[in-house]
Amino acid sequence: MDSGTSNLTYKQIFLFWLPLESTWLMMAMEGALMSAIIARMAAPKFNLAAFGVAFSFLLILEAPIMMIISATTALVIDKDSFLKMRRFTFILTIIVTLMMGITVLPPVFSFFCQKLIGLPDHVTRLTYTAVLIFIPVPWAIGYRRFYQGVLIRHNQTRFVAFGTAIRLSGLTFCGLALYRFSLLDGVAVGAFSLLSAVILEAFSSRIMAQGIIRRLLSEIELKGAPKQETLTYPAIVKFYLPLAMTSLLALGVQPAVTFFVGKSRLAIESLAVLPVISGLLFLFMSCGMSYHEVGIALLGNQNRNYKKLGSFALGLGVITVLLLVCIGFTPLSHFWFRRVSGLSVELTQFAVSPIKILTIMPGLWMLLSFQRSVLVSNRNTGPMTYATGLELLIVLATLFVAVSYLNAVGAIAAAVALILGRIGGILCLVRPFLRVLKRTEA
Repeated sequence: MDSGTSNLTYKQIFLFWLPLESTWLMMAMEGALMSAIIARMAAPKFNLAAFGVAFSFLLILEAPIMMIISATTALVIDKDSFLKMRRFTFILTIIVTLMMGITVLPPVFSFFCQKLIGLPDHVTRLTYTAVLIFIPVPWAIGYRRFYQGVLIRHNQTRFVAFGTAIRLSGLTFCGLALYRFSLLDGVAVGAFSLLSAVILEAFSSRIMAQGIIRRLLSEIELKGAPKQETLTYPAIVKFYLPLAMTSLLALGVQPAVTFFVGKSRLAIESLAVLPVISGLLFLFMSCGMSYHEVGIALLGNQNRNYKKLGSFALGLGVITVLLLVCIGFTPLSHFWFRRVSGLSVELTQFAVSPIKILTIMPGLWMLLSFQRSVLVSNRNTGPMTYATGLELLIVLATLFVAVSYLNAVGAIAAAVALILGRIGGILCLVRPFLRVLKRTEA
């Protein structure tokens, strides 16, 4: 597909997006699957809470490498750019993995979990087990996101979906096997399953990208590949630093939520249901997450395809919001939380109100994703950092007021804070987004 033409059709957009969406959808399913398995094991409340906290640690520490897929999609078009981005990625993943190792040092871990979050000793112990298992995960994620970016850049999105199918299969097999035959705590079952899954996906992505790599290294120019100036390491750093900061700030929202929720009213119940709520929400937000790389890859020279890409994004946003409303405001919510996720009756009732508040989130994410894709495609990544920083500040301020002064239930406070923060981030990007489009028209 040649994104540089003005003849891009909705069918082409759909066919390019669908494998990426299936990838994110399968990733959403793995969260729901892990929560369902842990919820059916011993001490589900404490293990779900510990898994949620451990996953927050993983998210914030892997933040610097999360946008590697976007950077690779935007930058890797020839041998030189491939080699430089690969070296940059591998160095970054090593640094992040070392940071993950530092986190499990007992004084460091105790400070975060007990002094900052205030977790009980038994939940801290369970959380430590999961974080220890997670140490190699950042390396595997950085490795596979680099090769997934190569695949997306060269219109091989179906292989990205195949890799995630392998990941989901590995996670399912490992999770069910450990659930059935091991004596591990639920949080350890979840952590080992996730680790095995991301390693499988990393190596399968490398294998599936082999044909493209061979052509790049032999310097055979791919049809339709745009010309680009020689890529330098300073240019990579300048381009990627705002993306990394954006990811760091965005993923910092989750630990911030965990911190305040841990000090809120009904803290353990809130920490227990948040991973399950996030799993359901992720199913619908996946449309926006997958659309980011679609916009980068298909926007075309002079942003010529932005109108069709924008219309497609609007349609997806409306559909996902309506579907989540159909679940959140009907008995389907009880079916999902009770039957599918395996929560107790008490926790099921507790989870309904937050998901009602969050029904608009998939539409907001779709809008933000489209804004970001236009900015990244135009090499204007700086505003994304400011917008994400504002979003984080709004979330922190809302949680602080709700928990410290209003004595709000943690899960409710988190839902309201996330919605307000996302709206603030979107509004912050409106001006630079429109400026890029006007400059193109001029």
